[in-house]
Amino acid sequence: MIQEIIRLAKMFGGVILSGPPGTSKSFFAAAAGQVLAGYSDQRLRFVQFHASYQYEDFMLGFRPKNDGGFTFKEGPFLKLVRDAATDPGNTYVLVIDELSRADVGRVFGEALTYVERTKRELQFNIANGDKITVPTNFVILATMNPFDRGVDEVDAAFERRFGKITMDPDRELLDEMLTDNGMDEALKARVLRWFGRINSHANKNAAAAVGHAYFATATDEASLTDIWEYQLKYVVQRAFRRDEPTREAFDTAWQHIFQAPEAPPVEPAGVDSGERA
Repeated sequence: MIQEIIRLAKMFGGVILSGPPGTSKSFFAAAAGQVLAGYSDQRLRFVQFHASYQYEDFMLGFRPKNDGGFTFKEGPFLKLVRDAATDPGNTYVLVIDELSRADVGRVFGEALTYVERTKRELQFNIANGDKITVPTNFVILATMNPFDRGVDEVDAAFERRFGKITMDPDRELLDEMLTDNGMDEALKARVLRWFGRINSHANKNAAAAVGHAYFATATDEASLTDIWEYQLKYVVQRAFRRDEPTREAFDTAWQHIFQAPEAPPVEPAGVDSGERA
């Protein structure tokens, strides 16, 4: 996955990882960003979008001075772009978490056009009148939840500018994760059965998708109980809040994870079939 992100980043100048919560999007974006930036903290920046995030936070805004008045303050995009322009031999990476949580058109402003690979190195004016370019050695890696309210605007803005990778809940990866965690095979099989069952509903109910990363700390029944009580039961409640029978069915199915199938009765030692007869 990291190799694929790097390949697409070099091709498109940006990659969006799209998937429901718990599908390792942030992990892979950060890991690929570190490789692309040569593990240099100076060439890698992380930003998280949210509903109130604006152009002034991302690109350029006014900030008050201690002695009165205001001064311009560069946001992470502008600062990293300028740094990249002075160091063309190295790659600079901006990782944006939760891209779809903000109004991307407003946040990027005039730069939205120039992050496209074919328009790199073209000059444009930012809000204070300065001329800048987005260099070819500047890469954006972003994550988003395809079920956020702002996702249509994100798709419209970036669908022809960046590469996009869909990251779905992965049963095989969960299997490997639980094996590495040392989980009992029988218990693991029941967890995988529940995982597959709830994600089979995601085609009809997107909120039902449960990512494999929810189980990153799962090792035994006690850890599974914590994961349910403090995370997963709320996911199930939200997904099926208008479908009480299905919610109850998944609650019950989860409890069955802890109920091993009954073993056949064991005959007392020394009793053979003839004696039973």
